[in-house]
Amino acid sequence: MKWPPGSALTLCVTVWLLASGCTALLPKSREITTSPWQNYREAQQTFDLILPGITTYEDLKDMSLDPDTIPNIAILNYSDVLRRFMLNQSVTLSDLDRGVRECIMAKTVCRGLEINQKLVMKHRNGSFWLDFLGFKRETHTEGFRFNALVLLKDDIVVYKLTGGQPV
Repeated sequence: MKWPPGSALTLCVTVWLLASGCTALLPKSREITTSPWQNYREAQQTFDLILPGITTYEDLKDMSLDPDTIPNIAILNYSDVLRRFMLNQSVTLSDLDRGVRECIMAKTVCRGLEINQKLVMKHRNGSFWLDFLGFKRETHTEGFRFNALVLLKDDIVVYKLTGGQPV
């Protein structure tokens, strides 16, 4: 039997793709928020420099925490802060941290900065066909998530809180 020209090459490539699992065809995703930090530790080190009662809004800008230039910083007004901490009527002002109380009682001179930083990369491992047909899916996720809240009264930090997922 005589094969048509090029069909042997096509057959070889097809068999190779099926045998290799076609990992390159598996989905990949990246969630990156622009920020001055490359990892959780760098972000936490920056926030460790913030001292309630001492650090000013200008100091925050010098630390690259400027909502005018960093897109992952939200500015919270007094009512946003109130909603965040006074979840229901069972929570009273005396239940809150002193800095939060000061900010809420200051009303219009109170504002907050909410920082949400994430760098998450996901990629699938294994055989394309097993993944595609739903037999075996393996997703590798790496990166970090960092979130922080800074409350200011008269442009002086009165409260800070950080959290997230370092790994």
